[in-house]
Amino acid sequence: MRYAQIRRTDISNGIGIRTALFVQGCTRHCKGCFNQETWDFDGGMEWTVDVEDEFIDLTAKEHIHGATILGGEPFDVPNRKTVKHILQRLRMEVPEKNTWMYTSYLFEDILKEDPEILKYIDVLVDGAFIEEEKDMKLRFRGSRNQRVIDVPKSLEEEKVVLKLS
Repeated sequence: MRYAQIRRTDISNGIGIRTALFVQGCTRHCKGCFNQETWDFDGGMEWTVDVEDEFIDLTAKEHIHGATILGGEPFDVPNRKTVKHILQRLRMEVPEKNTWMYTSYLFEDILKEDPEILKYIDVLVDGAFIEEEKDMKLRFRGSRNQRVIDVPKSLEEEKVVLKLS
């Protein structure tokens, strides 16, 4: 996997002060995407064990509330295995921190394709960005079709439970 950047402190991609990993590569190419420079799977920088360790260490810092993984597209096949591994490490090594993931894939599709990955995500912002649904007043999402999902409650109740309406 490759990545575009790591933000050591991010307040726009989840609640609280967070570390944010922007993965490189996206097959979805949403019209009006704010992050088109992350579409190329060959762009960005190589994800290494050292980079991964640094991301985990940054997330473990006392003032950090959690980690967010976005992109690019974390759930695209070339990124999925590494993203899942990162999520597993976060859950094992910093279980007190919450994890958010942004994806254009829908919760229901992830549940069918790779339900195990959802065990490691606390909040999922799902759905493709749709330029015609863009709303700058929304919190933590760009278009009205996107949902901010409480993943543990959704898995427990076997239906989508929104974190924010």
